[in-house]
Amino acid sequence: MKKELKLDLPPADSLLDPIFTTQEQRDDALRERVMKIPLSEIDPFPDHPFLVKHDEAMQDMTESVKTFGIQTPAIVRQKEDGRYELISGHRRKMASEIVGLTELLCIVRKLSDIEATIAMIDSNLQRETILPSEKAKSYKMRLDAMKKQAGRPSQNNYSPVGNNLSGKTSSAELADTVGESKNQIFRYVRLNELIPQILDMVDNSVIRDKSNLQIAMRPAVELSYLSAEQQNILLEEMVANDCTPSHDQAIQMRQSAEEGKLDENVIQSIMQETKPNQVEHFKMRVERLSKFFSPNTPAQKIEDTIIRALELLRERERTRKGEAR
Repeated sequence: MKKELKLDLPPADSLLDPIFTTQEQRDDALRERVMKIPLSEIDPFPDHPFLVKHDEAMQDMTESVKTFGIQTPAIVRQKEDGRYELISGHRRKMASEIVGLTELLCIVRKLSDIEATIAMIDSNLQRETILPSEKAKSYKMRLDAMKKQAGRPSQNNYSPVGNNLSGKTSSAELADTVGESKNQIFRYVRLNELIPQILDMVDNSVIRDKSNLQIAMRPAVELSYLSAEQQNILLEEMVANDCTPSHDQAIQMRQSAEEGKLDENVIQSIMQETKPNQVEHFKMRVERLSKFFSPNTPAQKIEDTIIRALELLRERERTRKGEAR
């Protein structure tokens, strides 16, 4: 009795594909595919400039994923080691992890390093709220990628000829893409020269957390021309006096720095100048309060605690006077 020999042959359709498809179509098929990938095999994009936080928006996304699952696939590319690099979908990945999913629906694309950087930034710039620090880092990354793509050196010149044939600079291309002027893009890029603590204050001009200091964009750009050492001296002065420099004061500091004259005494002198329409307020050195509060206690919490203590003291005095009658 003959044994039936079974051969594992590919489906007939796949055998006919090379005959009835063009090389371009076959290349496209290899370039992009949709699949579910274990979360454990997906790595974040290196130096991802956009924050992924457990904020209110993340809570809303988590509830959506819990109810409906992932509606829009993330975008990844496969790395040489077989793992995957996340291009778009960092928030979707975090929401999936929070609700206990183990896989993420992804579009796998074949992208070069430069293409991946540009795609990652462009997809995230569609967010409703983007912090100044996120724009600063992402604009710089995209300009650097565009210059490399155009075959230009990536030194601190953000206006080389871009990718197109119209002679537009990289910065002009980016301006068209994000809907901001070239000058505003340059201002955001300058913010990368700020120390992290001052950059956080610029972000707080958007977040508006009353417990932390905030500084506007224009003075922040001027301060970006100060050295890290000078910025740290200014930071101590701002924290000690619970205030930030005006645009005019920031310009004075930049000018003094360029003249080689900016030191601790000059910074203190400039910061003590009365700002236009400034309401005089009581000041106290942080050192005098250090034994009552732990390090890094927000200024607003210190103020609230002092006011509450004074209210209790007043009540106690009133009680004593009442008892003495």
